[in-house]
Amino acid sequence: MHFMNQLKFKFSATLLLSSLFLLPHVQADELPNVIFVMADDLGIGDISPTNPECKIRTPNLQTMANEGITFLDAHSPSSVCTPTRYGVLTGRYNWRSRLARGVLSGTSRHLIPADRPTVAHLLHQSGYHNQMIGKWHLGWDWAKVPGSDGKEIDFTQPVKNGPDVNGFDGYYGHCGSLDMPPYVWVDTGKATAVPVRKEGVTKKQNSYGWYRKGPISPDFEIDNVLPHLFQKSIDHIKQRASTTDGKPFFLYLPLPAPHTPIVPVPPFKDASGINPYADFVMQVDHHMGQLMAAVKEAGIDDNTIIFFTSDNGCSPEANFGVLKKHGHDPSAGFRGHKADIYEGGHRVPLIVRWPDGIESGQTTNALACLTDFYATLRDITGQPAEDLGGEDSYSLLPVFKGEPSNRKSLISHSIGGSFSIREGDWKLCVSAGSGGWSSPREKTAKTKGLPSMQLFNLKSDRGERSNLVASNPDQAEYLMSLLEDEVTRGRCTQGGSVPNDRDVEFLPSSDE
Repeated sequence: MHFMNQLKFKFSATLLLSSLFLLPHVQADELPNVIFVMADDLGIGDISPTNPECKIRTPNLQTMANEGITFLDAHSPSSVCTPTRYGVLTGRYNWRSRLARGVLSGTSRHLIPADRPTVAHLLHQSGYHNQMIGKWHLGWDWAKVPGSDGKEIDFTQPVKNGPDVNGFDGYYGHCGSLDMPPYVWVDTGKATAVPVRKEGVTKKQNSYGWYRKGPISPDFEIDNVLPHLFQKSIDHIKQRASTTDGKPFFLYLPLPAPHTPIVPVPPFKDASGINPYADFVMQVDHHMGQLMAAVKEAGIDDNTIIFFTSDNGCSPEANFGVLKKHGHDPSAGFRGHKADIYEGGHRVPLIVRWPDGIESGQTTNALACLTDFYATLRDITGQPAEDLGGEDSYSLLPVFKGEPSNRKSLISHSIGGSFSIREGDWKLCVSAGSGGWSSPREKTAKTKGLPSMQLFNLKSDRGERSNLVASNPDQAEYLMSLLEDEVTRGRCTQGGSVPNDRDVEFLPSSDE
């Protein structure tokens, strides 16, 4: 780009972003459309923008990175699915909610109360049209067949307390992960077809493409779910771009892939030369290229902000052993994977592209958490901070402009309910082991008599191998004090103290 054009771009972008900070409310027709795409179980090492040694071809995401900003120190608030989704939408750590550990199922009741502020509620206040398409995994309330003891679902009756009570005008998706029944599309409270049979594939039958047996609707095709959701999203983008109501739109697109069932379709099947997981990642990349092309074709590219990220690290279902033989590491040298308190569990890709607001080709080491989506959109729409909503969210707008992040600390959470807290290069894991699935698991670590806490310096020990808790007790004590403060105040941002939804225990338990 010519120097004068660069100067003009920087001035325009700075002026726009500065005005967003200053205006109490921005006119709806000046606000960007927002598309938030979240892959499922995609590791930070699985795409080239966040791993130069990546052996999986991801050219479309590389193009997105070249045209936007790539975060190299971004984290999901949890190392598993449901808690991260809660954090993205509420700007609040999920462990403050009733869900203390683990994830919901495809039949769990709704997790986010209707009166809990969400990003969708926030954007509604600024005139946005909000749509969810994809994997919800935050529970909704199926109607139950009378006399079935609550075990049998009546798919002819409306679904209650879905994304619509959390600020979305409409939604189209499935309730849990794609390996969790029931396999039924729900369109804003109504099943599109009633299941007439049960279906499933065992791990023995297909170690990559397995999914639990359960009710499946005639219009629900497992192998076609990923392309189907992208096509639905592209159709929605085209429809909103041609609508004359003057409303910007927010599309929340949580993908079911590359989570199990790992079911790449031609021409991606066997395309990587590695394994089906790598093929599936290539398919995700391809569909992202289609989505970005649709935004451009709709004539809304310049003022559309697209986020791409993952809900946690890569799952062992990807077969790390096979990937390693091909020189590929989904965790890019960090320890652990999905479910763990170690970096491989929660350090995730994050790319943001916004031609009108972000200068292209940036990379940043700014500390970021996916809960920061809430405050970022609050700033973009010029709304004031409230005590409720975004309690654990810091705006990324300064980082978009090349300025330091206001986030100084990060609390992470594992599938087993273990905590870690990070400030600067120091990270304290309040666990004896991984807190998740990698070795040593918590029970084994305690049986071996390993220390109940682990202190790492990520600058000198990226792989979290040298526990410094004994040699740096003051640092460990400081971080534990910081964790206690941020847990008990009900927030990690400035503002009034607010209650957690439950009594939060963060000290290591002795019963695991």
